[in-house]
Amino acid sequence: MTILVTGATGYIGKRLIPFLLNQGHTVVCVVRDRLRADKSYAEEKNAYVIEADFLKPKTLENIPKKIDIAYYLIHSMSNSSKDFESLEEACARNFKSYIETTDTKQVIYLSGITNEKILSKHLRSRKNVEEHLKSNKYALTIFKAGIIVGSGSSSFEIIRDLVEKLPFMIAPKWLNTKTQPLAVRDVIAFLYRAAGNESVYNKTYDVFGPEVITYKDMLLQFAEVRGLKRHIFTVPIMTPKLSSYWLYFVTSTSYKLATSLVNSMGIQIIGKPSDINKKLNVKPITYREAVKLAFNKIEQNSIISSWKDSMVSSGRLRNNLHKYVNVPKFGCFTDHKQRPIKDAKTTIEKVWSIGGKNGWYYGTILWRLRGYIDKLFGGIGLRRGRTSSTELNAGDALDFWRVIFANKAEKKLLLYAEMKLPGEAWLEFKIEDNRLKQTATFRPRGIWGRIYWYSVLPFHGLIFSGMINKLVNVES
Repeated sequence: MTILVTGATGYIGKRLIPFLLNQGHTVVCVVRDRLRADKSYAEEKNAYVIEADFLKPKTLENIPKKIDIAYYLIHSMSNSSKDFESLEEACARNFKSYIETTDTKQVIYLSGITNEKILSKHLRSRKNVEEHLKSNKYALTIFKAGIIVGSGSSSFEIIRDLVEKLPFMIAPKWLNTKTQPLAVRDVIAFLYRAAGNESVYNKTYDVFGPEVITYKDMLLQFAEVRGLKRHIFTVPIMTPKLSSYWLYFVTSTSYKLATSLVNSMGIQIIGKPSDINKKLNVKPITYREAVKLAFNKIEQNSIISSWKDSMVSSGRLRNNLHKYVNVPKFGCFTDHKQRPIKDAKTTIEKVWSIGGKNGWYYGTILWRLRGYIDKLFGGIGLRRGRTSSTELNAGDALDFWRVIFANKAEKKLLLYAEMKLPGEAWLEFKIEDNRLKQTATFRPRGIWGRIYWYSVLPFHGLIFSGMINKLVNVES
């Protein structure tokens, strides 16, 4: 079958596509920015990347008409737009309008469990999307999940931050809210096993794990798996806003995502029983098992996707990476350094391993200080780290940078700054003529941008010189 997957660079999409390909399907991967997906599917003969934006109906003409099944995996946890719900609705309407002109027989949508009258903004939006996807031209299958647990998932990484950093927690009362976490492997199983299964046409199912636990239970079980002893005390006086700041400063999440999560976590998420597990032969694993499996992936450095690489975690950048590939020259300040190299392969490997736990090779304290300052002013800081310790691809998050271009064959890496700045910044590494060339470019915004550049210039001279010296020193 030919299967369309929207949100192909998202957390679920990137994990679903390999299963569909392994089953022999032809997969059409729809992305808003081709640069983020080309490398991922370049070697897959049955995978095709189509660039389209469901907020721009004309771009949907790029999608082929001969489609058997379509997955709708478009949603966002960002609340940066006042028109969030209307934008979500517009995406669903445009998707439906176009898909109805194709040969699509079934649409599969991953939504959220909505079993209370009072819903958070995002759960209310997802429920609204369900209604707008219904059609007389194709069958709609809806899976509604709660907390998804897996390596790289937002809930997993936030809990990991809390557990590993805080021996004692004074936490908000929503930690006592009940939920039914579901392993990401089980989410994927429900999704790909539903493809073409007529018994689930025009039906809606809650999908959930085998146990009802509180968020506090999740933190304590996580700690047990990690061999850590943790003490948690809940207080009733912490408002949603204070709770959001608490998550923001302690974990790697952005403030906008923290706000969305806090609003959702105050709502009990208990799934409605059905025969879907038996029908699709899925046996959901426990939360503790899901955490153990996630750490197996982390230890093997084989995380397929992470919420941190989503544009939702972005401090500045939104969707189109192409806009930032060509580094500006006019009206910019630059810090250019180059050094001869002894071995190109070793040097490029060190460049590709920069950031995250490996650090930036020089001036670690200064890099951390910049991260703390960024966090203090509402930025993302250094806490996102990196998904893989050795691999980088366009679109990946790298501490408070975003990878814009990464090509080992061309020996070039280009990063765009997502920290709070009175302007825009790029950092480029490339090897030419047996020399490593490192260029920091800053395009100031107004007088404050120029003041900023000159105020940090002494530190740049120290940090950037030290960094390139470490990169070319193959024995360091």
